[in-house]
Amino acid sequence: MTPSRTLVIDDAVPYAKELFAHLGNVISLPGKEINTEHLQNADALIVRSRTQVNSALLKHTNVSFVGSTVVGLDHVDQSYLKANAIEFYSAQGCNANSVSEYVMTNIVNLAIEKGFKLSEKSLAIIGVGHVGKLVEQKASALGMKVLLNDPPRARQEMSDEFIDLDTALKADIITVHTPLTQTGPDATYHLLSADKLKKIQPHQILINAARGGIIDEQAWIHTQTESNIIDCWENEPNINSDLYNTADIATPHIAGHALDAKIAGSEMVYQALCQHWQILPDDDWRKFLPPPPPPISLSLTGDLQQDIHNVLQQCYRPEDDDAAIRANNIVVTHKKYEYYRRHYPVHREWHQHRVIKTPDPTFNNLLYSLGFQLI
Repeated sequence: MTPSRTLVIDDAVPYAKELFAHLGNVISLPGKEINTEHLQNADALIVRSRTQVNSALLKHTNVSFVGSTVVGLDHVDQSYLKANAIEFYSAQGCNANSVSEYVMTNIVNLAIEKGFKLSEKSLAIIGVGHVGKLVEQKASALGMKVLLNDPPRARQEMSDEFIDLDTALKADIITVHTPLTQTGPDATYHLLSADKLKKIQPHQILINAARGGIIDEQAWIHTQTESNIIDCWENEPNINSDLYNTADIATPHIAGHALDAKIAGSEMVYQALCQHWQILPDDDWRKFLPPPPPPISLSLTGDLQQDIHNVLQQCYRPEDDDAAIRANNIVVTHKKYEYYRRHYPVHREWHQHRVIKTPDPTFNNLLYSLGFQLI
C-alpha cells in the first residue's frame, strides 16, 4: 500500500529513509534549501539547524508536526507553532555526550601539549544542564577540581554546590554550556561580557562549545589567555577572522557531531512522530547502523594522563577538524566551514569503543567510568 503521508527531511539527518520510510513518503533536501513550495504536500517537517522554521516557511502548508534533531532552538519559532497547533519536538540532550567528549578531549590534549597535570587544575562549568553535567562527571573522573555555575539550578535546588559567575571566572579552565537567550533574568547573550572578560588572566583557558554570542567576541579578541578552544561562533559560517586567529583549536560547530549523537537525535524525533501519529515504532532500521570501531589495544606508559591521551587519540582528534577548515585567508575558511559540516567524517562516542583490558586495574576502572567498554 502506498504511504499516504509525506515527510520532508533535512538530508543531513542520518538514516532518515531507513527510520522514517514506513511512516510515509520521505523527501530529503539540504536544510538551507527547504522552502514553502517543498512543503505544499507535506505532513511532517524534520530539520537540523539550518532551516528557519517560521510563518514564512509554514504558512499555507498542512504540516502538522515539526521535529528538530538538534538541541538548538533559535531556528524555530515555537510561538508560531503553538499558535497554529503544530506539534513540535526537539531532541534535547541528544548530542550532550558528544559535546562533553569534545571538551574533555581538548582539555586532555592541552594538558599533554602544555605540560600541566589535570589533577592540579580547576575547571569552571558555566551552565550545568545536559552537557555540563556530563563534563562534570568526566572531569571529576580525571581528577580535576570542578566548579559549577548555574543560577537557575542554584535557585531551584537551593544548593550550595553552585558558585557565582565571578568566582567561576577565576578557574584555570572555563567552559560555557548555557543555551543562548536574549531576555530574562538569566539571559546568556554576552554572559561573558567585556567587563567580565577583564577578569581573565593570561594563564587561563576559555572554551566555547555551546553557542556563539555567549562570550562577547569583540572583547574576547583582546583578552589574553593561555588557550582558546572555539567550536561555536557568532555569524556562522562567516566567523570573525581576528577571533579565529586566537584559537588553538577552531572547529565549525561540530562538537555534537559524533555519529551516535546524530543517530540519537534522529531516533528521538522518530519516536515522537510515531507517538504523534499513533504508529508503532519499527526497529528494522538498526540493521543499517555501522559496526562498532575495532578494539583499542594499549601499551601503558605508567603515566595515567598520557595513557588516557593515547586512548582518546584513537577515538577522535579535534586537531583534524581544525585542520579541515584552517586557512590563512578567512574567506577560504568561511567556504570550508559549511562544506565540512555537511560532509563531516564519522567518529564514534567513547561508549562505542572497546578497549582491551590492561594490567592496571586503576586505569581499567578509569576507562570504565568514562564510558568505554572493556574486553
